[in-house]
Amino acid sequence: MRGMAIDDPRKHRNPKPTVDVIVELPDGILLIERRGEPPGWAIPGGFVDEGEPVEAAAVREMAEELNLDVVLTELLYVYSDPRRDPRYHTQSTVFIGRPKNAEDRPRAGDDAKALKVVSAGAPPPLAFDHARVLADYVRFKATGKRPDPMHELGRWRARST
Repeated sequence: MRGMAIDDPRKHRNPKPTVDVIVELPDGILLIERRGEPPGWAIPGGFVDEGEPVEAAAVREMAEELNLDVVLTELLYVYSDPRRDPRYHTQSTVFIGRPKNAEDRPRAGDDAKALKVVSAGAPPPLAFDHARVLADYVRFKATGKRPDPMHELGRWRARST
C-alpha cells in the first residue's frame, strides 16, 4: 500500500470486538429480540467502543439494552469464528452476570425489541452462534469446564478445509 508505513493500522482488516452477557435471574436467563439485522432472539450484547475495556462495554450494553445495572461474575469464553456473525467477522467476549440489585426488573431498550426469560437449556432459535454459546454455558454450569481453546481451534480447522 503506497504511502503507508509498514505498521499503519489502515492496512489491517481486523475483527470487530463485541461483548455478550448471559444475565442470570432466579427463573432463567435473559434474551433479547433483536431490533436490527439479523433478526431473532439473542444473548444481549453489542460492540466495544474504541478506548473502552470489554468489561465496561458489557456493563454499558446491559444498561442500554436491558435498562439494568449488572455485575459481571464470570468470563465464559471468547468466541471468534469468522462465520459467527453473517454481517462480518466479530470477536465476542462472553461474560456471565446478574442484576446488581435483585429487585431491579429489566426493560427492553436500545436495540432490543423485546425481552424474554428462558431456560438456558431450552432456548428458542437464536441468532449468530448463540445456541452454541448457551450450550457451552449449560455445560460450564454443570461441570465447571469452559470451552477448550485447542478443541475449538481443531473444530475451526476441520470446518475451514
